Amino acid sequence: MYCPDCGQQQISDEMRFCSRCGLALSGLTEWLATGQLPVVSAAQEQVDSPRRKGIRRGAKLMFFSGVLFPVCLGLSLLFDEGAVMLFPCAVFFVSLVLILYARLFSSTTAPVNPPVFQAPIVPSPAFGPNPTRSSLTPAVNVAMPATGRHQVRTNELAQPPSVVENTTRLLDE
Repeated sequence: MYCPDCGQQQISDEMRFCSRCGLALSGLTEWLATGQLPVVSAAQEQVDSPRRKGIRRGAKLMFFSGVLFPVCLGLSLLFDEGAVMLFPCAVFFVSLVLILYARLFSSTTAPVNPPVFQAPIVPSPAFGPNPTRSSLTPAVNVAMPATGRHQVRTNELAQPPSVVENTTRLLDE
């Protein structure tokens, strides 16, 4: 696939942005096939509520404690030490507290996502670049201000004496 803005060949069809000009390429294949922007389905828009996320997080941690339990049981029998079993019990207790907290205090409604800004589609000519469709801002070179360092004139510096000059002076004496 090629970028419709700058003509850069893309590595794969799953690229989200053009590597050269920054054009958003998500949904480009559907747009090229149908001539319309892809419709976002309700399943893609659905966001889990904080309560559901908290319960899921606690359930995952509870599963992890269930996996740790036989491992720690084997270690406690091997070393004849019962303190190893405190770790999976503590993880289980923390997961239970997370689930209860999410159930009692988290909101049941999913957060409302702000509307996503979509740049208006401007009809472009059949050929040539269209700089108005770029999703990323163009690179800008900023001049650095002078910081007080001045250019040194090296031609005015005194030349260092020669290495043999001191020896020649001693031999002359």
